[in-house]
Amino acid sequence: MTTEPSTTDEIMAGVHRALREHGYADLTMRDIADACSKSKSLLHYHYDTKEDLLVAFLDRLISTFERQAARGADRPAPERLVEFIAWFTFGPDATDREHFHVALLELRSQGPFNDRIRDQLRRSDRMFRETVAGIIECGIEEDAFRPVDVMERAALLVATLDGARTRQITLGGMEIDGDTYTRTVAHAAITEIVDPMVTNGTVLPELSEVTVRLPRDSDLYSQINGSTDGRSDRSSRE
Repeated sequence: MTTEPSTTDEIMAGVHRALREHGYADLTMRDIADACSKSKSLLHYHYDTKEDLLVAFLDRLISTFERQAARGADRPAPERLVEFIAWFTFGPDATDREHFHVALLELRSQGPFNDRIRDQLRRSDRMFRETVAGIIECGIEEDAFRPVDVMERAALLVATLDGARTRQITLGGMEIDGDTYTRTVAHAAITEIVDPMVTNGTVLPELSEVTVRLPRDSDLYSQINGSTDGRSDRSSRE
């Protein structure tokens, strides 16, 4: 049975598409209305300002990730942790994802000046760190990981991966030894941050083979957008 998207879903899909196409700095309500085939007056009926709409969009991104991450809690912790790392990687042809993240980076720059946006950014950072900390805690309980300071290890991993993503999207086409910057750093993060806490007998899945079930940022509204980007996929194909 097919469920038709709600008006809110369609508007959120329009925000996503418009951010990819126009970026944050030049984004207007008209751009969003055109992207979701709605009238500008309809957008203002639901959201008074562009800020209201973007704050709602950030809330949707974070909530979707939280729900999807919770669904995989019954899988082995090593697999979930490598999947989280793979989620941050960008393949050489991930142009749409990079454009979207450039727009998000522009939006993040408003954090110091906008309390509502800053609150969502803090929520996002906390959610990522707590997701990783929860996975590591499960791994310790499963005897797959040695006891460590889980919040410290989570903060280090998230900062490393987020920093690599920021560098790749802002410096453009960066490669190290023939691979993308994010993938190179992801492999290093596994070697330097994850491997030291792995117990004897625990085997980590290969980064290129793990199935990424977490929603890719630019895939969250793919069904509404009518594309096929939202399918779970191998990190090597991203």
